[in-house]
Amino acid sequence: MHRGPVPLLLPNAWDVASALALVADGHPAVGTTSLGVAAAAGLPDATRAGRARTVELAARLADLPVAVTVDLEDGFSDDPAEVAELVGQLPVAGVNLEDSTAGRLVDPARHAARVAAVKQACPTVFLNARVDTWWLGEQAGLTATVARAERYVAAGADGVFVPGRLTAAEIGTLTRELPVPVNVLATADHPLPRLADLGVRRVSTGSLLFRASLDAAVAVARALRDGQPAPPATSYAEVDARSAALDGPG
Repeated sequence: MHRGPVPLLLPNAWDVASALALVADGHPAVGTTSLGVAAAAGLPDATRAGRARTVELAARLADLPVAVTVDLEDGFSDDPAEVAELVGQLPVAGVNLEDSTAGRLVDPARHAARVAAVKQACPTVFLNARVDTWWLGEQAGLTATVARAERYVAAGADGVFVPGRLTAAEIGTLTRELPVPVNVLATADHPLPRLADLGVRRVSTGSLLFRASLDAAVAVARALRDGQPAPPATSYAEVDARSAALDGPG
């Protein structure tokens, strides 16, 4: 999917219903968003509090007829062996592992060790190594970002994800310098065709769909409160049928 004529647009779900809706719309792969999964449960993101919810959701999405990749934050552990064991238990095609913990970058050698452990234990899982330099505004520059990414690629990462607000020139440098598919966030700055021209191979929606869904729900409630008619929406029967089909006849 990373070798197609256009970048893979990876929409990120936060529960089973949102994943089923994305599959119904024809997306060949679905990811998860750690913010969405955590916030939907009333938990803070990037604190390892969402581990159980993430594992549970991964298990529920295993029967989807598309590839599933799961956002594992920093792997929910400092121990590479524990991270590898967790990934080995997940029935997914890919995982995303970030090189920050508690809002700070970690030693790249430490993250590379996690990457290596996961790839040794789970060689067929697509491991997307996230570099949080721009995301956190810490060491946010090409030299540090490329150096970190190269360490993760050397450790076995199949792709590199650099979230944050990057310029076209910066994105172009990353895709030229790194020998694996480069993933960036969907933003208003760079539409999909432009990212394709820059050599990007994967575009993640991150938490955008979850946050936009909150805005949409509030907007509908506000409109109803203000006396406007109810808007059209996916039918009750269709949403229920998707869930029933996933559960199967039993």
